[in-house]
Amino acid sequence: MSQTLTIIKPDAVGNGTAGRIIAQLESAGFTLRAARLMTMTPAQARSFYDVHRERPFYESLVAFMTSGPCIPMALEAPDAVRRLRQVIGATDPAEADPGTVRALYAESKERNAIHGSDSDENARREIGFFFPECDRVG
Repeated sequence: MSQTLTIIKPDAVGNGTAGRIIAQLESAGFTLRAARLMTMTPAQARSFYDVHRERPFYESLVAFMTSGPCIPMALEAPDAVRRLRQVIGATDPAEADPGTVRALYAESKERNAIHGSDSDENARREIGFFFPECDRVG
């Protein structure tokens, strides 16, 4: 078993699809190990997305991720990172496979409903960012 991080983004929380997304993740075989509802501060969003600081979309990403509540979650499953990336679909919902989270719930490439770690190393770092060891189950 391995773990990964996902974040249900402010667009999905705001439009009432967070529960359906969580149900879809559980139906896909993920076990929820930690979760919280929060609104990221600009400092938290800048730190979390620091890897993108030189990209042109960085400031709009920080603004979006601080625009309302989000739900970071630590999930567990065999090969969790790879499997989650399959379940959530391509960043651009127009390119996402039918039935994936982004195909079903994303509004656009920028407002794409959900974040998923892109590697085991980043998953460990991202989980630790939101959940200290004492806040996780399993």
